[in-house]
Amino acid sequence: MLANARRERRLARRLAKAWRILIGRDDIYGLKWGDPDTCPPLRHVRDTYLIPHVGPETTVVEIGPGGGRWTRYILHARRIYAVDPYPELLAELRRHFDRPNITFIKNNGTDFPGIADESVDFIFSFGVFVHLEKPVIADYLRNMRRIIRPGGVIVLQYSDKAKPLARANDGFTDNSPEDMRAMARECGYHIRAEDTQTLWHSGIIELTPGA
Repeated sequence: MLANARRERRLARRLAKAWRILIGRDDIYGLKWGDPDTCPPLRHVRDTYLIPHVGPETTVVEIGPGGGRWTRYILHARRIYAVDPYPELLAELRRHFDRPNITFIKNNGTDFPGIADESVDFIFSFGVFVHLEKPVIADYLRNMRRIIRPGGVIVLQYSDKAKPLARANDGFTDNSPEDMRAMARECGYHIRAEDTQTLWHSGIIELTPGA
């Protein structure tokens, strides 16, 4: 019975993978690090910190969208600015989601060229700030102040080196919830929400610009 159950589970996994390939989802760059549709912690991030902030009238900036692992949940937004310093990654996103409401922007590291002052309702980034050194994160936060409207929301994932999986990953930078709070406050933000528990190597911080 145990052997049969294991065979059935293996078959189910193979069928699920075949179906994802058939509909093209395994082709999206970034899914190898987790699919928010099937991974419970990422589903929680999606349902709590992404989808509730985006509607048909929302202007969104996504920093480092990769192949669109998270972008696919916000395609109904009025306007999306996909921002990345690497044109190859922007081309990969365009390959999947070349839509009239998406503007592809190559930035120079931490800036937002071509985005008007106080014109953005929501800024989201996942899988990027975990790799950035704290001075670069602080520069990004300062530059976000220009484009985010009063009352707008920013959601960022960041590295938490207090967690064993972050310490084991050399690509994750030295950061912590305490340091992220301090940087956010120094750059003039209010902290709306935090999640230091859901993700196994990182945290989520939700910000809004202060007065």
